[in-house]
Amino acid sequence: MKEQERVSILDGNTFLVCDRRGDIEPSFDFPTGLFSFDTRFLSTWLLTLDGERLHALSIDDAQSYRTRFFLVPGEPTHYLDAKVSVIRSRSIGGSFAEELTVLNHSEQEIEFTLRVDMGADFADLFEIKHARQKKGRTTPTAGENELRLSYRREAFHREVVISTSAPAEVDGRGMTFRIRVGRHGEWTTRLHVATVIYGARGEDIRATLPLGGYRAAAAIHAEQDELIDRAPKLGCDCQPLAGAYRRSLNDLAALRYESITLGVRLLAAGLPWFMTLFGRDSILTSLQVLPFLPDLVPPTIMMLAGLQGSRLDDFRDEEPGKILHELRYGETAGFEEQPHSPYYGSADSSALFVILVDEYERWTGEADLVRQLEFRVRAALDWIDTYGDLLGTGYVWYMTRNPETGLQNQCWKDSWDSISYRDGRLPAFPRATCELQGYAYDAKLRGARMAREFWNDPAYADRLEREAAELKERFNRDFWIPEREYYALALDPEGRHVDALSSNIGHLLWSGIVDESRAGLIADHLLGPRLFSGWGVRTLADDQGRYNPIGYHVGTVWPFDNSIIAWGLSKYGFREEAGRICDAMLSASRFFDGRLPEAFAGYERDLTDYPVQYPTACSPQAWSAGTPLLLLRVMLGLEPQGEHLIIDPAVPEGMGRVELLDIPGRWGRVDALGRSRTPHDHARGR
Repeated sequence: MKEQERVSILDGNTFLVCDRRGDIEPSFDFPTGLFSFDTRFLSTWLLTLDGERLHALSIDDAQSYRTRFFLVPGEPTHYLDAKVSVIRSRSIGGSFAEELTVLNHSEQEIEFTLRVDMGADFADLFEIKHARQKKGRTTPTAGENELRLSYRREAFHREVVISTSAPAEVDGRGMTFRIRVGRHGEWTTRLHVATVIYGARGEDIRATLPLGGYRAAAAIHAEQDELIDRAPKLGCDCQPLAGAYRRSLNDLAALRYESITLGVRLLAAGLPWFMTLFGRDSILTSLQVLPFLPDLVPPTIMMLAGLQGSRLDDFRDEEPGKILHELRYGETAGFEEQPHSPYYGSADSSALFVILVDEYERWTGEADLVRQLEFRVRAALDWIDTYGDLLGTGYVWYMTRNPETGLQNQCWKDSWDSISYRDGRLPAFPRATCELQGYAYDAKLRGARMAREFWNDPAYADRLEREAAELKERFNRDFWIPEREYYALALDPEGRHVDALSSNIGHLLWSGIVDESRAGLIADHLLGPRLFSGWGVRTLADDQGRYNPIGYHVGTVWPFDNSIIAWGLSKYGFREEAGRICDAMLSASRFFDGRLPEAFAGYERDLTDYPVQYPTACSPQAWSAGTPLLLLRVMLGLEPQGEHLIIDPAVPEGMGRVELLDIPGRWGRVDALGRSRTPHDHARGR
């Protein structure tokens, strides 16, 4: 099924992906179906009328949690002769509900046979990525107006219960309705699909959650509206910015889910593959949304702190002090066929965790959290200098302890071929990518601030500041490639430059590790024709050996990546360059109905005139949804300083007025107003 033919609805990490008729057919290349907590509870959901498939006249999918399909039988050429139509109205809220309405448009009463084929393969999300034979057994039980499909594998027990409000003939593969509809009349049934996750003691875990696990559409709508109402109000002349901001808030609200582990509300990373807690993704999304919705951040911080690594576990890549990479709830994690229960295979999440804790206090003034997490933050900082420094060189390196099922690359570009030399060769392990060193530098400085101001440990603060200064000096010596005038993507095990030109150098600006004398050269590379496509900064420059404009981390444009780069450029005073990225991202968002995807192709803007979709990009994705928010922060120059919010706007030319009202923080709520300069302003030297 092509991406543009898919329709999705979601409520947190419960989501449904179907075709444009509303049908679900079994798939092992893309996760179509009804999913919750990493298990597919519906793999077949197929509607026929008198044995005939239906076709969509129109689809109403304006809301993230409900959809309506207007259908008729026959091929499109027969639409004008249709004597019957069907409306499928569905919503999702932990469970799934669908109302089927058959409308008779003729002058006579008509009998119809309506059939819904139903099936559940209970596939784990990882089984869809890598098709495996199920090791448990599925049992169908047909009851009165109810079909129960139950899957068991030892103590792992999942169940889906499908019920109907109208009489039906129920068998193990679906429901048949033999109906009679009067002239110009209608017939309706309501189908309800409950997903049941059993715990070790046979209890329905979903029912034990504070919110009950199941919510009506009205409750979801009210919660989303309440979250959006809490966010600052945006007024602007730029319609793409207004649209992207509103869409981002809606998507962030929709991506919130209730954790089985602690029962707190967390942000899922992205539909369909990443509907769970991630270390890196969740932290960076939290940094993006912090100036707008700071109360979304503490649950993520506390969850990551609570699951911080405490031992050596090769299978999970766990080490003391390390912050997790990914937490899964499915069958393959439960039976340790995958290490995601949780998995710790990221070399950046520990430093990013320290950065987030500090940034949260700087915005909110909630010092108690910093004091409460002193042990956790110190442990994360210790990890940087111990287990993170695999070769004892003072840098953060990575190499999985689990060569069978662990991640090879444990930086944000975690696909297998993302780290390469300029000529396309892949370096050996361990690898020390450049941005990891930048994050470590920033984490040490922020740790020093927390130690001095909140932990009453000035000696530790002095030590961290000294280590940060030494790291910056060492990094600028060892990673700089003089003949190319940029920083190496990584060092290989021999300390040689992995010399590809990549977007990672933009993260170095954000961290502050770049020597001031070299910042201009880095800005020139980022906005130069090799990296900048016109729609954004590519992950890899277009003259590198592995460059591919539709390669996951080797030439695509990632909105979140660009937001971090814009933030970094702004920190070094390159406001106009940061504005070019902001303008490019917002221009691209128009072609995605305001919703920036996970990634899009790196083709030159002049070549395509529109950003080309990446075929399997997650959408919505949390750190892409957070991108317009961070871009707003960059354009308005928002920076906390003590008890005040510094506002220093630099709005890109042609964007007009940008006004953000009621920005929350330790200062209460303040307003920010910026206005772009026009060519006329430049001419007059204003």
